[in-house]
Amino acid sequence: MADKVKEIEEIIDKYLKAGKILSQVRSEAKDRIKVGVSLLEIAEFVENRAVELGADGSAFPCNISRNDEAAHATPLAGDETVFGEDVIKLDLGVHVDGYIADSAITIDLSGKYTDLVNASSDALDAAIDTVKNGVSTAEIAAAIEDAILAHDLKPVGNLTGHGLSQYIPHAPPSVPNKRVSSGVVLKTGDIIAIEPFATDGAGKVVDGTLTEIFQVVNKKPVRLPAARALLKELAPHRTLPFAKRWLKTPQLDFALMQLEKAGIVHSYPVLKEVAGGMVSQKEHTVIVTEDGCQVTTK
Repeated sequence: MADKVKEIEEIIDKYLKAGKILSQVRSEAKDRIKVGVSLLEIAEFVENRAVELGADGSAFPCNISRNDEAAHATPLAGDETVFGEDVIKLDLGVHVDGYIADSAITIDLSGKYTDLVNASSDALDAAIDTVKNGVSTAEIAAAIEDAILAHDLKPVGNLTGHGLSQYIPHAPPSVPNKRVSSGVVLKTGDIIAIEPFATDGAGKVVDGTLTEIFQVVNKKPVRLPAARALLKELAPHRTLPFAKRWLKTPQLDFALMQLEKAGIVHSYPVLKEVAGGMVSQKEHTVIVTEDGCQVTTK
């Protein structure tokens, strides 16, 4: 029993260390995001700085989603795109021994969407205030939706928060951003990422045409040399998502296509608001406690 308690304490310490590192990286990155700055420069800063501060790596590629993009946007290799007067969702994750911190903020470089930014922020605060041992994710969802509706905006109903586990950035349970008829009851020690999305659009996202983020989801033998070479390069990422720009394997697009067809790799297209509405996001990772929660990424 003592060994089990010690193991749990060590795991919690890794979650807390990851959260502390992420918080510093997020703050430093936010200060660097300005009109005219390169998206790739910010993404590489986030991913490299986490390691400099003691993380074992990124839990997923730095997401920089702009305007009607809600999630899964990350720069391409050699990307020369710069920030304009955009509404930017900076979503970042770091891990220590596979134990993940996941957090996001919205930065409005236009100065026109203060209420939209506040809507997702207020929703996250309301959700965190609701979390404790014995609370259902349905109660959290209702708190999120009410906070966003109070701004006369809509939650993005088909995006959710999620659980976290070692090397798995999206584990059960899901944490809806909109009312549901039933949910999962949380218990002390659960680790979840709560991430409300608010929009002035229709409240739904769909897959866009660009895909730069992938994840190994299955293990199977492959015959093609290019696919085998890519799997070897991907081995250090385990089950954590990766960006195409991180990879050096020849015939990369062909190899990725073969792995996806074989069900070994899953792709994450950029998600866009279906009506073209602007989207905001705010996210923290929390550890459920008996009478509340501990925010690891504050």
